Amino acid sequence: MTNMVGDVNFPENQEYWEALEKNKLLIKRCTECKKPHHYPRAHCPFCGSAATAWELSSGDGEIYSFTVIEHRAVPYCLAYVTLDEGPTVMTNLVDCELHAIEIGARVRVVFKRDADGRALAMFTPVQ
Repeated sequence: MTNMVGDVNFPENQEYWEALEKNKLLIKRCTECKKPHHYPRAHCPFCGSAATAWELSSGDGEIYSFTVIEHRAVPYCLAYVTLDEGPTVMTNLVDCELHAIEIGARVRVVFKRDADGRALAMFTPVQ
């Protein structure tokens, strides 16, 4: 399986996928420039350092941008969420009224399963 976080079989992503199975969201932080980033990768996208470390995310954030896609049988919302730790992640917004979503709304991570049974991080508005 491949998605925006990469192939689940790549060693550099294994810890990320294992954490999702335990309902935990990990991000990476560069130990050189101290900036957090997501999607997880071996080198810092800001300074290029290979000195990165896993960090547990609170899973809280706010909607930076979104779009509701309605041309399929089941409408869905694709969004960018800025985590409280700093990085902005591409995700789906779930378990909410799609037409009530607003930029700046607070959200929290929820863990859903894909068709293959693998855990994925998605977000839902905080009521």
